[in-house]
Parts: sequence; C-alpha cells; structure tokens
Amino acid sequence: MLELRTLTPDDWPLWRELRLAALAEAPQAFGATLAEWSGRGDQEERWRARLSIPGARDHVVLLDGSPAGMVSGVPGEDAGVVELISMWVTPTARGRGVGDLLVAAVEKWARDEGATTLRLAVMRDNPIATTLYERHGFAPPPGGDDRVGDGRELVLAKRLDG
Repeated sequence: MLELRTLTPDDWPLWRELRLAALAEAPQAFGATLAEWSGRGDQEERWRARLSIPGARDHVVLLDGSPAGMVSGVPGEDAGVVELISMWVTPTARGRGVGDLLVAAVEKWARDEGATTLRLAVMRDNPIATTLYERHGFAPPPGGDDRVGDGRELVLAKRLDG
C-alpha cells in the first residue's frame, strides 16, 4: 500500500533518511553531494531548515510502511512558476507507482497554489526519470533553452493553466 505524507520540519529524521540514501545511491542525479549533507553537514537544524523553505511543500511516500520516495515543490524565480526538486524513489520501490504519486502530489499542490507552470531539471542520462516526467505531460519549454548548468541537465515544464 502506498501512503503519501506531507512533511513538517518535525519530520526531519524521515527526510534525512531518504535524502542521504538518495545522495548515496544516485549521486549523479543531484546538485548536492553526500559529503555536503553528512559529517559536519548532518545537523538537525539544517534538516529542519530544509523542510522550512518559505512557500515549499515536501512529500514522502511510504510503501507498506517503509520510506520509498521523496519530492519537493518550491517557488520558482518567476511568478506563477513552481519547481519540482529533490525527486527520488528507492530502488526496491521503482516501478510500483511511487514516482507517479510524488509527481501528482507536487502538481496538485502547485495548482492549489495558483501556479501556472511546473518546472524541473533532470539529468540527460536518466531516461527512466525523463520517461516518468514525459508521461505526466512535461516537455522542453517552447522557445527556451532546455539546458541548465553545464548542459548535463534537461529542463522540462508543464503548463498548469490550460
């Protein structure tokens, strides 16, 4: 059974568990590193601050009671834009609907917040994640640059207002 949970700063141990697992299992998929978030970087106040980003929403999915995936929605730089970030599903939960539930949760929240566009960046060499996002209606933004950073990430967007 899948259970979607919206997190508060008090849920930092659950977020920490998943985030550290994500950074260890798929380091190439994130801008942050395991080294940055472990050792001296592994501080309760830092985890709480991560779950306290103004205007953000953080979700995890439990699969049969065990942590199976995570995602965040954060306000974008432009009005009406929400960014989907920090998406990850445990290897044992992949292919079981966890990713779909996480994407849908951020999209619903973004719509409820009045966002007109939901954006994300995905590594170009991650076809499984790209396929998931495309299945949910994400595509490269029309007429815009679809790359970020050094070009390893592909920007995808979905219009929410029509």
